[in-house]
Amino acid sequence: MAEDQEPEGPQSDIPQMDELLEKYKKRLSSQFSSQNYEEGPTPPPEKIISRQYAEFKRENMPAQYTFFEKACATAEKIFKISPDKKTEQALTEQINICHLNITPAAVVSAAILYPVIIFFLGLIVGLLIFNSTFLFIFFVVIALALFILIQKLPELLANNWRMKASNQMVLCVFYVVTYMRHTSNLELSLNFAAEHMAPPLSIDIKKILWNVESGKYPSVKEALDEYFETWRKWNMEFVEAFHLIEGSLYESSEDRRLNLLDRALSLILEETYEKMLHYAQNLKSPITMLHMLGVILPILGLVILPLVVAFMEGVKWYHLALLYNVILPIGVFYLGKSILSTRPTGYGDVDISAENPKMKYYENLIIKIGNIEYILTPFFIAVITFAVFFMIGISPLIIHAAMPEWDPTLLGLQFMGYRQTLNKHAINPNEIVGPYGIGATILSLFIPLGLGLSIGLYYLIKSRKLIKIREESKKLEEEFASALFQLGNRVGDGLPIEIACGKVADIMKGTPSGNFFELVSINIRKLGMGI
Repeated sequence: MAEDQEPEGPQSDIPQMDELLEKYKKRLSSQFSSQNYEEGPTPPPEKIISRQYAEFKRENMPAQYTFFEKACATAEKIFKISPDKKTEQALTEQINICHLNITPAAVVSAAILYPVIIFFLGLIVGLLIFNSTFLFIFFVVIALALFILIQKLPELLANNWRMKASNQMVLCVFYVVTYMRHTSNLELSLNFAAEHMAPPLSIDIKKILWNVESGKYPSVKEALDEYFETWRKWNMEFVEAFHLIEGSLYESSEDRRLNLLDRALSLILEETYEKMLHYAQNLKSPITMLHMLGVILPILGLVILPLVVAFMEGVKWYHLALLYNVILPIGVFYLGKSILSTRPTGYGDVDISAENPKMKYYENLIIKIGNIEYILTPFFIAVITFAVFFMIGISPLIIHAAMPEWDPTLLGLQFMGYRQTLNKHAINPNEIVGPYGIGATILSLFIPLGLGLSIGLYYLIKSRKLIKIREESKKLEEEFASALFQLGNRVGDGLPIEIACGKVADIMKGTPSGNFFELVSINIRKLGMGI
């Protein structure tokens, strides 16, 4: 009987083991998943998103369609036309450069649909309603121009994006080289450049980092190589400078590494200078043509157009207005943009408001009444100014509509000057036309005066305080070398830098540099900030 009896020790431990396993299963399930462990596999952990990725999604991913994107998307839904492979490849490259949320088929569809609509609109308005061949031809010209413009617009937008990005490339290489001189890490240097630069190049750099973090490319080098394919035929010096920067990562000698970084910066500066020199030498003919169209032709038009009206009976005032005020300015603008599109890049303009949004506060007109602060935007002031002057300019029309008989005489001249038409072919021979009086003519000048004043006020209010800040910054830069020399002397005497800042502020009191160091000293002593 003793031999048949099984040992009870291991069997008695089995329930305890099951309880222990169940206990830890529940604990693991509660920590790693909201589901029970036995219900199936746990969901994947939440993806960690870096700050660069979050910023890029906020700036680029939301579908904030522009008018052009909406128009193309609508045209594609109504009348979709697929382009040939060569055109599709070119449009795809241009769309990717400027980050448009459209397809090549949408661009081609819009380029055909909207000109056709304008053509039929001109047919109806010009021939059927007004019976005017000129209006019909005008609409046909507009339709042809729109057809060309829509097809070329992705290229123009891509060139505009490329120009803005290219202007920042010298600055980008400078930031990358500056960071890598003390920390030889390409990813961190790109992040440093993206943080200190404004769009559009900063967005491109964030996209490179995003492509690496999202796993599209295994390393930042491969992501950069793919990005450089876009710039290889436009800005080869930028690509070569970054290849030198990448080469510095493999140098074991510190002197050789720093030498490669210096060569990268010198390369892009020298190549940019050479390109700008050749561009300036080839500007003579395009600028002469622009001067003839934009200055000489309008002046000659003031002499020729009255003769055209005198010798050609069919020419009306609106014909001249369309030619002089619409077609000619559009042609001059297009020619000017074409000249600028060939300009080499690298002058590095910086929009401070893009890097520091607080600067936009100083673009407004600020009115303080007691403790209350009223902020008026320049656009609002410009619109109100133009509206007031415009109402004064059309006041003769309003007065005549309200009081048709009111027409005082001033020094023997009629103020309003309404008279019976002299047109023999008029439908109503007794039609009253005008105003042609001296007072109405003077009041009509308020319309262009209001337009000019509103534009001037807009830019004056927007830039007045920013110009003052810029002038103060220039004074600070001029004095800063002396202030740093004073600070170095105080630190060299053995004073802590926190106390040395206060000493320099006392010495240079009343100057921009003194105010700067005084603010630093107050922040350290009273607010507990670090240096």
